[in-house]
Amino acid sequence: MVRIAPLSPGRSNGILPARIGWPAAVRCRPPGLNARPRGGAYATAFRRRRTCFLSRKTDLNQIVDTATPSPDTLLRIIAVQTEIAKLGLDLGSVMAYVAEQVPRLTGASAAAVEFAEGDDMVYRAASGTAAGMLGLRLRRSGSLSGLCVQQGALLHCIDSETDPRVDRDACRRVGLRSMLVMPLTHADTTVGVLKVMSPEVDGFSPADAGTLRLTADLIAAAMFHAARNEANELYLRATHDALTGLPNRALFYDRLRQSMHTTLRANGRLGILNIDMDGLKPINDGFGHRAGDAALREIATRMQGAVRRSDTVARIGGDEFAVILPNIGNRDDAHAQSTRLARQVSEPFEFEGRPMRLGVSVGIALLPDDGTDMNALIEHADQAMYEVKRTRSQRVAHA
Repeated sequence: MVRIAPLSPGRSNGILPARIGWPAAVRCRPPGLNARPRGGAYATAFRRRRTCFLSRKTDLNQIVDTATPSPDTLLRIIAVQTEIAKLGLDLGSVMAYVAEQVPRLTGASAAAVEFAEGDDMVYRAASGTAAGMLGLRLRRSGSLSGLCVQQGALLHCIDSETDPRVDRDACRRVGLRSMLVMPLTHADTTVGVLKVMSPEVDGFSPADAGTLRLTADLIAAAMFHAARNEANELYLRATHDALTGLPNRALFYDRLRQSMHTTLRANGRLGILNIDMDGLKPINDGFGHRAGDAALREIATRMQGAVRRSDTVARIGGDEFAVILPNIGNRDDAHAQSTRLARQVSEPFEFEGRPMRLGVSVGIALLPDDGTDMNALIEHADQAMYEVKRTRSQRVAHA
């Protein structure tokens, strides 16, 4: 069984700066645990462990060599990598598949994909005996996973009961005694760690470490691009209107603030159009909100086609839109742009064979002519728009 958890709202999506360079393999043989005997029952019980990890020793850490997996395992690694590539940009599916397949490649009892979120390392996908630990948070400063991210190195814990680098209580909850932790690094960025676990002391061989090495690159690349795509989607949802795809109020204000700053520094002129739709309510009342939504999408498309590439069209609220006109020449130019937009929006269109038409009321404000404060400019454009509405209604009343 594999479980996955979404990233916590408001937290990092797990993309962290990483140490540059190919991660080294590091293994710790904790104090008091001597080298394994090579004969008798103990050797028989661990006969699958074919080679010794030790290469050189520095304090608790031992830089170790990895062994090439068997030909059968290499073929299975290729198959797993192929499936990961097919999963595309679905981060949850990538993590779940990795957590499911890696134990089968290494003989581990469990696997977890962890993200770094603030000061914590968090289980975001887990399988086997670790499946029930989904969402588990480990302090980076007191966990092997956090050390793995910090060092950018493959780390090995032989026995969690005697290794001072690990969270002993967390290991007991998961039911592990030994583990390999591999940083998932792509484009000099660590997207997380991959951890495989065993209930046995010294439960992994150099070939298992080699397997993680061979799979980590593609896993990291897949997760990097999936996480970045997810972050982009979150950004779009936060800054764009879901119905029309236009920038929303928040992004409009942000772009207006930046455009005003640039314009004032260059002693230029900037225009704002405040646009209110006329006739949307009768469409909603007469044909339903599906027709109203279709009308808004059509109007949004037409507005984008009526402005320059440098202009910003935004949906501010229900039937209210706004346009930023940078580098506008004068008020006449702004009026010409407003007239062109209103004419294009007012053209009739059809919804399910029914002819429909909308009008617009447009208010204009110019920087610096009508003020240099953002709120004052928006208020000026708003009042100008309502004056257009009032004048139009008076003309209709006197007709």
